Amino acid sequence: MAATFPAGILIAVALLSAEALVCGFPVTLTLERAFPTNHGVEFSQLRARDKIRHGRMLQSSSGVVDFPVQGTFDPFSVGLYFTKVQLGSPAREFHVQIDTGSDVLWVSCGSCTGCPQTSGLQIQLNFFDPGSSSTSSLISCSDRRCSSAVQSSDASCSNQNNQCTYTFQYGDGSGTSGYYISDLMHFDTIFEGSVMTNSSAPVVFGCSNFQTGDLTKSDRAVDGIFGFGQQGMSVISQLSSQGIAPRVFSHCLKGDSGGGILVLGEIVEPNIVYTPLVPSQPHYNLYLQSISVNGQILPIDSSVFATSTNRGTIIDSGTTLAYLAEEAYDPFVSAITAAVPPSIRTVLSRGNQCYLVTSSISGIFPQVSLNFAGGASMVLKPEDYLIQQSSIGGAAVWCIGFQKIQGQGITILGDLVLKDKIFVYDLAGQRIGWANYDCSTSVNVTASAGAGRSEFVNAGELSGSTSLNDGPSKFITAGLLVLTVISNLVFS
Repeated sequence: MAATFPAGILIAVALLSAEALVCGFPVTLTLERAFPTNHGVEFSQLRARDKIRHGRMLQSSSGVVDFPVQGTFDPFSVGLYFTKVQLGSPAREFHVQIDTGSDVLWVSCGSCTGCPQTSGLQIQLNFFDPGSSSTSSLISCSDRRCSSAVQSSDASCSNQNNQCTYTFQYGDGSGTSGYYISDLMHFDTIFEGSVMTNSSAPVVFGCSNFQTGDLTKSDRAVDGIFGFGQQGMSVISQLSSQGIAPRVFSHCLKGDSGGGILVLGEIVEPNIVYTPLVPSQPHYNLYLQSISVNGQILPIDSSVFATSTNRGTIIDSGTTLAYLAEEAYDPFVSAITAAVPPSIRTVLSRGNQCYLVTSSISGIFPQVSLNFAGGASMVLKPEDYLIQQSSIGGAAVWCIGFQKIQGQGITILGDLVLKDKIFVYDLAGQRIGWANYDCSTSVNVTASAGAGRSEFVNAGELSGSTSLNDGPSKFITAGLLVLTVISNLVFS
């Protein structure tokens, strides 16, 4: 049976430059970020792009690493995040979106119907050919990995040919289908100052032979999607089950200058607070209990944030803005407006509440706190809920970046909120933690959640050519997949 996933939840994609540790060593994946640089993008266009993503959301040796981080963060530049993976024997390179909202790694295969042939992201699209790989094998319906994927709605089976297949239908009308294969994923490893390219691990991934809707368009086309979810078919789960990587990952995304760090491992920082994940959910759902403005809890019924079929609070780095459940939006905007000085002129811009400001917003706008289960609060500065849209007569126009989801009870915290913070996704402990942080500085990382010796990882420590710098070295413990965000501008 085809797996159908609801609209209204989001695809998380990331173009990055990544480093990983596999087989006990740091491993290098080259990640890039591409996005248009039109700073005049309207809120309606941002909402439309996020709506498409929401509709797609389905579901002890040390090495020396140096990460250069390039590019900028701009909420009016709608980003597409992808990484490069090498699959098969001989290895071929594929550009794939990084998606925390789904589980499966899939790439376009030969004889694909509807798959784009060119990409506006200035990348060469490739097609995987199982017959050309000496290590490729089909996954049959009797394979235990297929049986597990069927249970999580990531696979279906055809008794006619005993082939493990998938069909993903997205809320925006697009979709993909294909079959599963097992083959080697290759990694560049850095160990004792040397770059080695002979590390690999077998993974199961999808071979897409049919695509529809937005996936067929060439403007932002890539070779596939890299699911970053929790289910057994995700590459994270597969690598963890092989003892290659831990079941915890972290990111720290820089705001003003862009870039950051994404690691398979736990960033260790004393100010991190944790809240439990809602169990048995396909996405990263949290128990949001209340919202405070200047320390005053807003009059919003807590049931507004309760998790059910079409309700709940989701952390998703693939969303540009942030979205509040309909019943929470008006009280939130009203409280912000009531807290600003009377001298601040308020205006409506295409339905968005905006303010004309001639000085720094930090001393004008209130502090907001999102209060979660377990006593964990996420403190938002004005820059975490406001976006500068334009200028009028020498005054900057700052608008509420949170948007209302009409007719739905879903709250989605996107990049507007997530930037300039450490986030730790502890899948083994079923919790998420965060702390405000300068993501241009180094972080401590351990390979096992809640324990283990920590090492330094510095944003921008690994050069793009994977050569090592001669300067002071930073160390990262074995078993960490380190991804660095490199933002390369693609002009539309």
